[in-house]
Amino acid sequence: MKVSSKGDYGIRALIDLAQNEGRGPIPSGEIAGRQGIPESLIGQVLASLRLAGFVGSVRGAQGGHQLAMRPEEIQMDQVVEALDGPITPGACLENANPACSGSAAQIEMWELVQTQIKDVLSSRSLADLARAGVAATGRYSI
Repeated sequence: MKVSSKGDYGIRALIDLAQNEGRGPIPSGEIAGRQGIPESLIGQVLASLRLAGFVGSVRGAQGGHQLAMRPEEIQMDQVVEALDGPITPGACLENANPACSGSAAQIEMWELVQTQIKDVLSSRSLADLARAGVAATGRYSI
């Protein structure tokens, strides 16, 4: 399994919104600048996050984006699936692929890998990542 650039940028944007929660709507350009997300992609990423229900937006001069859910309610498995599709480490597990000719042991191994990935992602909330990011960068909010 490989998280796409869109998935990576989406997680970065959510972390930024969580770390700046309470400031009101955040302009997409500010998010892109702080998180190293290309300006040409930030709109697409935020639109996908909005469609998934993680982000809300406000139009106008004081507009921008903000979380639509509490950071504690956003699990990373949900975010990755919303941005990149099903979490699967190989073609043999995608939609019960009939073309897969792997042995039962091989399929069992990939199912275990898939379960482990999902367990790690579902055990991490946006709040967890935002707190860890603040500690790592020394940033804090008053």
